[in-house]
Amino acid sequence: MPTIETEEHKALRSAVAALGKRHGRHYDREALWEDAAKLGYLGVNLPEAYGGGGGGIAELSIVLEELGAAGCPLLMMVVSPAICGTVIARFGTDAQKQEWLPALADGTRTMAFGITEPDAGSNSHRITTTARRDGADWLLTGRKVFISGVDIADATLIVGRTEDARTGSLKPCLFIVPRDTEGFERRQIDMELNAAEKQFELTLDDVRLPAEALVGDEDAGLLQLFAGLNPERVMTAAFAIGMGRYALAQAIAYARDRTVWKAPIGSHQAIAHPLAQAHIELELARLMMQKAAHLYDAGDDMGAGEAANMAKYAAGEACVKAVDQAVHTLGGNGLTREFGLASLITAARVARIAPVSREMILNYVSHQTLGLPKSY
Repeated sequence: MPTIETEEHKALRSAVAALGKRHGRHYDREALWEDAAKLGYLGVNLPEAYGGGGGGIAELSIVLEELGAAGCPLLMMVVSPAICGTVIARFGTDAQKQEWLPALADGTRTMAFGITEPDAGSNSHRITTTARRDGADWLLTGRKVFISGVDIADATLIVGRTEDARTGSLKPCLFIVPRDTEGFERRQIDMELNAAEKQFELTLDDVRLPAEALVGDEDAGLLQLFAGLNPERVMTAAFAIGMGRYALAQAIAYARDRTVWKAPIGSHQAIAHPLAQAHIELELARLMMQKAAHLYDAGDDMGAGEAANMAKYAAGEACVKAVDQAVHTLGGNGLTREFGLASLITAARVARIAPVSREMILNYVSHQTLGLPKSY
């Protein structure tokens, strides 16, 4: 795989960085979303035939990383074009592609993603949201929790379970549920996390959906689900790396200018070395993210699964360390609103927790990669 970015990727990175700089950390989410859409950044991974840029997750991750590095990340990019757009592009019907992909690409419509449940957590095999046939329709019943941006999304791609006619066991399936569908209720979760996108608990009470709400093959099971989860992990890594770069940039600028005892504090190794280490770890995480994106875009779902999990783990760890060191470098100023770092202390933890915890990634690597006995 290529380890050096192409000239096109460098140009994309530079252009997105300029957009992020114009908006800055006091950005208006809707205005930035609209500007990014006009420039073709939101749909850069979607097929050209449906108004997208014809690229892949590699390009989309560059967009999110650079916006994050400018202090204005768009969390819904992880969900709408990366997860939902990818799943529909790969498995949707022609009608679903025509209805959703052009609108996701130009930003006029967004889609949320609902998989996490109160009693399932990281164990997707315990999902209890079920779909059963009622004539030509589906009836969907269940609960979801910590679902981002449902209030601003036009629909939510819900992971439910249907009964396999051959085995009688339940298997995951994906359904498009429009926001105002009868029986589809949401409750905002009171979070201390300072983010433009809100978190919701969803209740589905015999939500009636037409047959065409089902995305892909009813019998495909985990194949289609992981087609969306691997991009989610790559994009979460991009989100974390961008956040870490933003925090590190603030610390570096401060360390250059802040003078104590006649010398900038950045001249002292106790300040300089931890910042250098944070930079190295962010760069290493980016390399793994690029590998994961390359494998996914090349169609290697198995290889991408391992790399995407590793990238998400590495990026989450690097982000938390970068933010912590940035705050420590600024001392008391690191906790003021002026520098915008204190809110990242909480936000950085999200990269360790969601969409899959660091411990579950370590379980995956120890079992799947190292061949050790399964512990769960």
